[in-house]
Amino acid sequence: MTIIKKFRIKSFKNISTIIEFDNVSLAYDERLILDNINFKINEGQIFGMLGPNGVGKSTIFNLITGLIKPKSGRIIIDGEDATKYPIYHRTKKFKIGYVPQHGGAFSELTLYNNLKAISEIVIEDKNLRDKRINYLVSKFELEHLKNIKAKHLSGGQKKKLVIALSLLSQPKVLLLDECFAALDVLTIKMLQNIIVNLQEEGNITICICDHQARDLLACVDVAMVLNNSRIIAQDTPSNLVNDTNAKNAYFGNSFKYN
Repeated sequence: MTIIKKFRIKSFKNISTIIEFDNVSLAYDERLILDNINFKINEGQIFGMLGPNGVGKSTIFNLITGLIKPKSGRIIIDGEDATKYPIYHRTKKFKIGYVPQHGGAFSELTLYNNLKAISEIVIEDKNLRDKRINYLVSKFELEHLKNIKAKHLSGGQKKKLVIALSLLSQPKVLLLDECFAALDVLTIKMLQNIIVNLQEEGNITICICDHQARDLLACVDVAMVLNNSRIIAQDTPSNLVNDTNAKNAYFGNSFKYN
């Protein structure tokens, strides 16, 4: 497989942590999902999360956005304890965009009307709404699809639309949940290029969780593997696939990502 990312950000001139999980635990009834986990995501980084089904990857996204609260510990965003902020306040205050695995657009609205509807919620200045919509339509090459209802878009076209919707508010952090699932090879490559270009052009921090390990590792700077409610390993892609704990818990001995 061709490596999408032309470079890996291994260090920053001024390393600044934008998201930090500080001793975070979460349980659903008697089932422990996250057990006292600690990790940091640096500003401008593309960060990946891997692990078996039910390990807590999407739960971490829900904790970042404020959809759920931890049993204990703190979620620090941009240097501030955000744990007690409600979802509507948190996403706006800390400029968080979210792309869900399923849905994310109004199926009966056209592509343009989807963008128009969300822009009216997230962009206060009316004069800037059309400008931002036109920019994103052009950026994602969606001009020929503006009048097509979302339900008639292909998987790749719909994913472009949902990412564009999440970018209307010009977020500092973008969360992508299972973004490569059920997509063909060419669409995955297109999406990987979009992700890397967003980082290069906008210095946006991107966090991806997915089961498609090779596709995720091809475009991230750092990734971590979760298993049994804990972080098993965290490193650059090339180091992570050779980590003994990551191999035993997730990759196996025969896995290669390039």
